[in-house]
Amino acid sequence: MAIVNVYDIEKNKVSELELDDSVFAVPVKEHLIYDVVRMQLASRRQGTASTKGRSDVSGGGKKPWRQKGTGRARVGTIRSPIWRGGGIVFGPQPRDYSFKITKKVRKAAIKSALTLKVQKDKMLVLNDFQLEEIKTKKFKEVLDRFDMKSVLFVIDKANPELQKSSRNIKDVKMMLSEGINVYDILKYDNLVLLEPSVKMIERALLS
Repeated sequence: MAIVNVYDIEKNKVSELELDDSVFAVPVKEHLIYDVVRMQLASRRQGTASTKGRSDVSGGGKKPWRQKGTGRARVGTIRSPIWRGGGIVFGPQPRDYSFKITKKVRKAAIKSALTLKVQKDKMLVLNDFQLEEIKTKKFKEVLDRFDMKSVLFVIDKANPELQKSSRNIKDVKMMLSEGINVYDILKYDNLVLLEPSVKMIERALLS
């Protein structure tokens, strides 16, 4: 099993942690990562684009002018698609873009994404991260100490001081361990896990 160093927020090594190879050292399956990210992005699409066909446009009950004798083209209704303000031909309609992927595939994709972070040395484990007050400056100091800009923080339980201190910093996201997902792991350059959250992630992915 892989061994990683555990640091405190002062960048001092405080211990070592053994990672489960069946979560953090699996064969990387890029096709599963692709499928799960596509599913996540599809589920975020609103699908609210809507247009009116010729049957939905108001008006058009009366023939605009007589069929013959005016010198103009014959017209039966002002709702015709060739008229300005008429109906739209084959326009977009509200729809649901989401689709489902099995839980087994989602777990395998998360394991692959976590393995990529370990392989690229982009995963950091902290023993704890406590702030006495909501202070963005203090949170930023910790990021600078570890020379990180784009970071996904995964914590084991709600921490209002920590979560509110990070929310105004660009390219930083804080989430609970149960919300971990492939898209966010890949979106941010660095992954920071609190030590208790590592075991929670392992239990969730191995259950």
